[in-house]
Amino acid sequence: MPPGVSKRIKTLSVSRPIIYGNTAKKFGEVRPPNAPAEHTHLWTIFVRGPQNEDISYIIKKVVFKLHDTYPNATRTIEAPPFELTETGWGEFEINIKIHFVDEANEKMVSFYHHLRLHPYYNIKWEPQKPNDEISSIFYDELVFNEPNEEFFKILMSRPGSLLPSNKTETCVFSKQLEQEEIDRINMGIDKVDEEIKELKEKIAKQLGN
Repeated sequence: MPPGVSKRIKTLSVSRPIIYGNTAKKFGEVRPPNAPAEHTHLWTIFVRGPQNEDISYIIKKVVFKLHDTYPNATRTIEAPPFELTETGWGEFEINIKIHFVDEANEKMVSFYHHLRLHPYYNIKWEPQKPNDEISSIFYDELVFNEPNEEFFKILMSRPGSLLPSNKTETCVFSKQLEQEEIDRINMGIDKVDEEIKELKEKIAKQLGN
């Protein structure tokens, strides 16, 4: 049945969870072949199910728009896994466009991910070592409002993806965001403590005079 013919189901919404983001490792002694001399990291950007389940029943292709300095900066992945591996030296914004299967008759979804290569918050006391993996992974949901009848059948053919407990080692995105928030709070506390110390020293000098 051609897209657009199937009737839409009014007042109904169906959501499916995804995670997206990137992992990155600093080069060790062995560099990837053909990596430019100035490149320092190997990284992978992806869109996938929360537990790596196949999501190609709803996603037709994913388009990643890299920095213009990359050859063929627009990369299209038309089959799972929807991921792209490259080398680089700098961080930049990657535009991600998700195109849905023809039966969905839905507009593509476009958003940005900031490619992360470095451990921002703990770099002071734990420098990045070769092959230490950095993760920048986020959770989101694809929401289909009033899906057509044909696509609704496809959505219902697979159970909704279950999210892993955020207490398990497999729940990378929750652990990462939680740790980053803790790091930011600790850095804020250290800064406040330092300012209090400086203020006390200043007051002590004034009283001494």
